[in-house]
Amino acid sequence: MLYSKMFIPTLKEAPADADTISAKYMIRAGMIRKVSSGLYEYLPLGFRVLKKVEKIIREELDAIGGQEISMPLILPKELWEETGRWKIYGKELFRLKDRKEADFCLSPTHEEPITDLARREIRSYRQLPVMFYQFGAKFRDEIRPRFGVMRAREFLMKDAYSFHADEQDLENYYSVIFEAYNRICKRCGFVFRPVEAASGAIGGSFSHEFMVLADTGEEEIAWCPCGYGANSEKAQCLPCENTKEALEPLQEISTPDIKTIDEVSGFLKIDAAKTIKSIFYLADAEPILVLTRGDTEINETKLASALNADGLVLLEENAVYKIAGAHFGSLGPINLKQKIKIIADLSIDGISNAAVGANKDGFHLKGANYGRDYKADMIADIRKVKRGDICPHCKKEKLQFSRGIEIGHTFKLGTKYSKAMGATFLSADGKENLMQMGCYGIGVSRILAAVIEQSSDENGIIWTKNTAPFEAIIIPINYAESKTKEITDSIYRELTQRGVDVLIDDREERAGIKFKDADLIGIPYRITVSEKTLLQGKVEFKERKNPKEKFELITPQEAVEKLCGRQG
Repeated sequence: MLYSKMFIPTLKEAPADADTISAKYMIRAGMIRKVSSGLYEYLPLGFRVLKKVEKIIREELDAIGGQEISMPLILPKELWEETGRWKIYGKELFRLKDRKEADFCLSPTHEEPITDLARREIRSYRQLPVMFYQFGAKFRDEIRPRFGVMRAREFLMKDAYSFHADEQDLENYYSVIFEAYNRICKRCGFVFRPVEAASGAIGGSFSHEFMVLADTGEEEIAWCPCGYGANSEKAQCLPCENTKEALEPLQEISTPDIKTIDEVSGFLKIDAAKTIKSIFYLADAEPILVLTRGDTEINETKLASALNADGLVLLEENAVYKIAGAHFGSLGPINLKQKIKIIADLSIDGISNAAVGANKDGFHLKGANYGRDYKADMIADIRKVKRGDICPHCKKEKLQFSRGIEIGHTFKLGTKYSKAMGATFLSADGKENLMQMGCYGIGVSRILAAVIEQSSDENGIIWTKNTAPFEAIIIPINYAESKTKEITDSIYRELTQRGVDVLIDDREERAGIKFKDADLIGIPYRITVSEKTLLQGKVEFKERKNPKEKFELITPQEAVEKLCGRQG
């Protein structure tokens, strides 16, 4: 392919609203252009990378028995109402009407239509297990699209769905898909970690996110060298050790204008870990009181999961006053005016002689002890993981924290969708059973951004060999000179015959401009052909990932063999 024949509109500067490294470089390298907030066009170079990533994913899924299909992007409301997600998805769901005023949505995911397909077509256990996958656009009306293609309103996704006769078969296949995702990440050249994650609106009993480690990642993960890893929303917290102090009597103390945990601990001259934070919520319209240690934060994802609640919002102060008899800053679990369900974090039981709000404005109680002075209706792990926490798996090492970019998510759905939609099959003994399901997504367009966030420098992108739009670029210093053109074309022919994607920069530009564009675009290998080096029978060979290393002077054939030796 000749550079002069390709549409590669590179820019010296990125637009002011490009808010990440990947967004800046993808725009500057002529890979994408912004149409509107969260909507992008993929130009030839960007589209080539998408297809390279698709190829990796397709090969790995075909290898484990996946069958590629294509489902509609516009889906009828009725399917989503069967599972209740027409309401659950809220404003993120793009909704539209056809000319007959029937309701549809632009699909953000395809659990409903694939389950509908299964219930119509799969009748017998002999047809199971089966896994379908597709590549296609997805739509989510993000409240604030940002980070370029990482959080866009339209994005390219690979979604896959498996159906099984029993839970054990789903468990076995989940391990197979898990290893396939590991291979996909490795082939893309990522430094990554699979971590346990919350299942969100997709649902199911268990899920993993595949996180590409990058300082610019929008999510935090907690991990341990023992192998444990989890999204901070999901990371488990161990119970705190009981201090085993002699129990003090409950004592009411005047605390005028003292409201925050820091103010309470400072005023009483105690550590924040000796205080209890009391927060009132509405969980599916039921008021509840949630307790956690003063130096920790409530994890609302864990809390909703523990309560099996769809909706969770903070209770307004006027409503809290009716239940507790006090305003914010003086709240606690003792002396409530109304009986209310209390949920306590695991840390609460280990605090002796704690300080809590007295449910009396301007007062706190000191010497509060769980079991003697107050009790909870439920004790569960409902706090956020924090620095200094011990790994819940090995129970020895302190957890470490990193930023990450989610590029894939795998779910054990169980019977969540098959039960709601009546997807059944006949077992070997003639009984009608619900199908067990798994769901497995990969953000294809996100992978492009993740590669750049993890692999770039001040000069531009550094694509990995399997994801690059071209694996090599040949830069003739003067393509019009006959010997230079002859060697350039000869190298190009042999590389293409051996299956290497090659770009020739045949433009009538200065060498410096060609080198800058090659670095910006991020092509992994550069071969420079010039009259000067050809006098020695040599060309320059340089790897993009080692920008500070000097080029090698080698023969054209050595350059071909060196490059072909790096394939695979």
